[in-house]
Amino acid sequence: MKRVLSLVLTSIFVMAPTLAFASQGADENPVLLNLTVHWAGILALVIFAIAYALVIVEEKIHMRKSKPVMLAAGLIWAVIAIAYVGTGPEKAAALNNAAKHILEEYGELFLFLLVAITYVNSLEERRVFAVLKTKLIGANLSYRQLFWLTGILAFFMSPLLDNLTTALVMGTVVMAIGAKSPKFVILSCINVVVAANAGGAYSPFGDITTLMVWTKDKIEFFGFLAIFIPSVINFLVPAVIMTFAVPKETPEAVSENITMKRGAKVVIFLFAATIFTAVSFNQFFHLPAAMGMMMGLGYLMVFSYFLKRHPSHPNQPDMFMDSFKEIERVEWDTLLFFFGIIFAVGGLGVAGYLEMMSQSLYGNLGPTKANIIIGLLSAIVDNIPLMFAVLTMDPDMVRGQWLLITLTAGVGGSLLSIGSAAGVALMGTARGYYTFMSHLKWTWAVALGYAASIAAHMWLNASLF
Repeated sequence: MKRVLSLVLTSIFVMAPTLAFASQGADENPVLLNLTVHWAGILALVIFAIAYALVIVEEKIHMRKSKPVMLAAGLIWAVIAIAYVGTGPEKAAALNNAAKHILEEYGELFLFLLVAITYVNSLEERRVFAVLKTKLIGANLSYRQLFWLTGILAFFMSPLLDNLTTALVMGTVVMAIGAKSPKFVILSCINVVVAANAGGAYSPFGDITTLMVWTKDKIEFFGFLAIFIPSVINFLVPAVIMTFAVPKETPEAVSENITMKRGAKVVIFLFAATIFTAVSFNQFFHLPAAMGMMMGLGYLMVFSYFLKRHPSHPNQPDMFMDSFKEIERVEWDTLLFFFGIIFAVGGLGVAGYLEMMSQSLYGNLGPTKANIIIGLLSAIVDNIPLMFAVLTMDPDMVRGQWLLITLTAGVGGSLLSIGSAAGVALMGTARGYYTFMSHLKWTWAVALGYAASIAAHMWLNASLF
């Protein structure tokens, strides 16, 4: 039922404006055709709805989510291109330029994510996360102490590793520690999801949505720190409420002898250096951050060559690191899904639907209400197409409003277990314990944190509105 609701809300979100407005042809680019009431535009919308429905039922039909959206993206642009046949060279050139602009945006996002995911894979291969898990399991702490420790770690790891990776790492720790306490597992998983999403909201590296906002130059790198305290509040409010339900007992400590592989600390340093390089390229050189990330990938590749050429344990090949193998392990389904979503939503924007949505939400309701509503929708509909739609619409908003939509789109997904990649990942890791319904029982507490974080942002950053 919730999957059907997701599709319905997505359709309403796009089609809410009246056809009367569509007939006015109020496109932000007057050269492009307004296809909102044209057969091509309507067909494009139907194609997108079908593709998104297939994404929603991915687990049931066992079709990777990238496949339907990639096909839909191509079909949408083909249908739009057919509508442009015979309209003249000026309009054909405008359509071509629009496609190239979206391709440029995706290209930068793709390279950025490719490097970030490769580094995360390398850290995993060097057993960095395994050592962290071992230390936490053997710390001999109470359930309540572990509840807070895993939450705090998730909050501060997410800005660098992204919310999905952070949730997976902390989720394995929670399952290993709380195998005999289902209540601890459930509450800790909810806490980790909220913490990972809140932590990812104040950093360009914490979530795809924040990364898109940064690369579109809506907020500078350090500007995201303005929502640090609201993000902390978003995490703390439900955590404080839930902590009283966490068992007081202390689980039996389990000791394992796991050590990091050779060069692990250097990889951590190189990852930090890569982030610094990307920020420097963007802030100081005014070049795309992805160029700095690719330079950082060069750091890792040269270091892996050094490890291979100068082994300390010649008879232990597992001590070597092949950077190309880590690139091969990148989650290509996710990267190709982004391609399909960005081009499909971009096609709907070219057809004029995003301008309609912009007028309906931001024109009629105002930016504050619109941004809060989009955050709530992100609990049901993936926040990536929502944020890309907002960035494509590019409503006239002050800096405080761009920070608000970054905050709400980032933490709104915590309201439901299906609202974020972190939640979906933990439902798989803690299968049988952490479920949609177990999370729903505490949605009211998460909602209080959501409201409190918005209020804190509106108060603390009043000068930015």
